[in-house]
Amino acid sequence: MKPKKIFICLIVTILANGLLSFNKEAPKDYKPEVLKTLRKQILQEAAWAMQQQPVTVTVQSSPRSAGGKHDFFSEGDYWWPNEKFPDSPYVQRDGMTNPENFVAHRHAMIRLSQIVGALASAYQVTGDEKYVSRVLMHCKAWFVDTATRMNPNLQYAQAIKGRFTGRGIGIIDTIQLMEVVQGLLVMENAKVMDRQALEAIRRWFEQYLQWLTTHQYGKDEMNATNNHGTCWVMQTAAFARFTHNEMLMRFCADRYKNVLLPNQMAADGSFPQELRRTKPYGYSIFNLDAMTTICQILSTKEDDLWAYTTPDGRNIKKGIEYLQPFIANKSKWPKTPDVMYWENWPVAQPFLVFGANAYDNKEWLKTWKGLEHKPTVEEVIRNLPVRHPLIWL
Repeated sequence: MKPKKIFICLIVTILANGLLSFNKEAPKDYKPEVLKTLRKQILQEAAWAMQQQPVTVTVQSSPRSAGGKHDFFSEGDYWWPNEKFPDSPYVQRDGMTNPENFVAHRHAMIRLSQIVGALASAYQVTGDEKYVSRVLMHCKAWFVDTATRMNPNLQYAQAIKGRFTGRGIGIIDTIQLMEVVQGLLVMENAKVMDRQALEAIRRWFEQYLQWLTTHQYGKDEMNATNNHGTCWVMQTAAFARFTHNEMLMRFCADRYKNVLLPNQMAADGSFPQELRRTKPYGYSIFNLDAMTTICQILSTKEDDLWAYTTPDGRNIKKGIEYLQPFIANKSKWPKTPDVMYWENWPVAQPFLVFGANAYDNKEWLKTWKGLEHKPTVEEVIRNLPVRHPLIWL
């Protein structure tokens, strides 16, 4: 073959394999920026996590729970004793958290999420497999060991004394398990990974997904028209990806496009259902965090949720554009201040870092960098579904 033909063939091959491109900029990857911002904190949190022993639902229990030792139990946040009739069913005070409710199981699950998120982040930073072994110790206690494991359902979550032994609304409590499965995905190819234990953990989440998609509580939560419906899709998507359930992942993507976005978002990018609550600021942030996390989990080249727009013009970018100015400067917030925790929001919201990465928006990343990355207020931590963004990027 003549040299000229060889040269032409070589160029064609290079172009065909995408090794050479003209006037095409590679998409911006914000992961190095996130790592630079969080590296010191990640290593500090991992040092703490390495010292922790497993604490599962079997450690504490409540006499008000209708379940057993292995059943997760929590109580509705905004329900209080009736002062006039102490032995009567609890009464509601929307937005006002009852500090006497049983929350030990929720705290234990949040703690598990913090431990796994910290260790998985440190594993990504350092490659040190000691973090993997420690994660497995906690996850085997929660999902495998018969003496300490949690039953794979939320039959008794967000109960109300004198009214309900559990409610579908309680399913929101397991958003805390999302960073557990994401951490395991980050670590699954480590040399020290116990394959048998990993498959046992996957079986637990398969059983939980079965309950989540067939029990009436799960159906009720899926059909909720506010942040609860969003969080059902968000956590179901995370668990479906962990268990390789592609059919359920497609269902969640379709639900985002055809139910959540068109029914929850207004034309200006706000969420009217959240704005009418007594904590409109916090709930708006929470719902946007959840929707952007859905996009982060489920987007593919073939089905990019970041790029999806409804026929009437609603999309997730519009949601970020609506809320970001009020995160950058809360004094501009046009609605009533929240009745509780107004001073504690915002923190380093995941919608900012996910949105910056998806749309190459340096301003959103700058806002995220300048916010609190390690909140200490319990209510804020509970409503921050992604606390370790490095493992999601």
